[in-house]
Amino acid sequence: MYFTDIRYPCFNFCFSFCQSPNSHFVTCRTFCLEGKQAICSRSTSCRSCTAVHRGGAERLRSLLLANDGWGASLLLDDRPNKYNGALPNGDRGRRKSRFALYKRPKANGVKPSTVHVISTPQASKAISCKGQHSISYTLSRNQTVVVEYTHDKDTDMFQVGRSTESPIDFVVTDTISGSQNNDEAQITQSTISRFACRIVCDRNEPYTARIFAAGFDSSKNIFLGEKAAKWKNPDGHMDGLTTNGVLVMHPRGGFTEESQPGVWREISVCGDVYTLRETRSAQQRGKLVETETNVLQDGSLIDLCGATLLWRTADGLFHTPTQKHIEALRQEINAARPQCPVGLNTLAFPSINRKEVVEEKQPWAYLSCGHVHGYHNWGHRSDTEANERECPMCRTVGPYVPLWLGCEAGFYVDAGPPTHAFTPCGHVCSEKSAKYWSQIPLPHGTHAFHAACPFCATQLLGEQNCIKLIFQGPVD
Repeated sequence: MYFTDIRYPCFNFCFSFCQSPNSHFVTCRTFCLEGKQAICSRSTSCRSCTAVHRGGAERLRSLLLANDGWGASLLLDDRPNKYNGALPNGDRGRRKSRFALYKRPKANGVKPSTVHVISTPQASKAISCKGQHSISYTLSRNQTVVVEYTHDKDTDMFQVGRSTESPIDFVVTDTISGSQNNDEAQITQSTISRFACRIVCDRNEPYTARIFAAGFDSSKNIFLGEKAAKWKNPDGHMDGLTTNGVLVMHPRGGFTEESQPGVWREISVCGDVYTLRETRSAQQRGKLVETETNVLQDGSLIDLCGATLLWRTADGLFHTPTQKHIEALRQEINAARPQCPVGLNTLAFPSINRKEVVEEKQPWAYLSCGHVHGYHNWGHRSDTEANERECPMCRTVGPYVPLWLGCEAGFYVDAGPPTHAFTPCGHVCSEKSAKYWSQIPLPHGTHAFHAACPFCATQLLGEQNCIKLIFQGPVD
């Protein structure tokens, strides 16, 4: 791999990209982890590529570690065996399961410039239509503060949101929990802003990436209406919050096997850090946290009130296990020929490429005790819960589900063997990765927080939110 020409860190939940000498935004399908050769579905000139977002950290890593890679973002919004590594309909255009940020051929960043205090709507509109980027703060019917932004040759700007309009670089949609079906998902109205946030990356060392709430629309404007939370800071500059807010959590200790959850904060339009509001859309802002910044770190979580993104840096991805490594672990488990302790039939985790249909030899587990079996249709102990079964080994009653290997390597904090399963979805990963995500309180809706499986967004249950798997035979 190439490690010398990294240009940017990386952000959010997941994407795929390829490093080409002449192009910074190319989607790759196959790649070489050694960086010697890569076969790209859109370019034959790639030298390396990588991917990250619940489903493929391998491609993203090589990509970012090649030249001019800012970083990568992974989306924590998968459904069991549907988003675990890829979106249901595949990656298309700006809507992907993983994104990569690269140094743009030409800087497109902006920075605050002239401030206008306007007393009439006509004057405010005239300034907003000048073709420059601007942020409008409506204080009352008779007063609006418009901050013009000018070109910044030292930064690149990337925008994230629900809108499919051209200013949005990465289109995100609401997370569908693994516990929801299609009908439930379609009823829910999106809470993600059309222009949710923007990420600004320095083009020069140390290539810092910063996040800001709100994004510029097609007219290059950001409007904070009369009811939006906004204020004038002691230094005189205006600032504000978006309706449902942009929340960020930086892990303590980085994104490693020793990581611990950080504290969720809210990011303002100008990039300041605040404690959380009483409710997600309250008009009263939290307290300013002067000791913290909006600089993204490896493992930072970004919540857009409907989708949560995992930010990975190029350096962080270098220390992340690859899909090739996960595939090797899968083959190692299968080579040990684990058996169902009752039927004595051999079990095998299905290929990562065939993760949507339960196969005959697929391992199942009792999530209350961790005993791994083959599938059987007896042992029911509840008329209301179809998947509640009694384990024939220890008589423990609990969920009985198929096991699926977590495919998105970007969510792993170490390269350990897949020994633990999340409850109640059954996604399997390393012990330290399972325990890390089991203690992360992810925002849910506009008020709640709960731990969720990173591979399918299912709310975790049980005392530990995950369980150690007990295989029959030499696997242990």
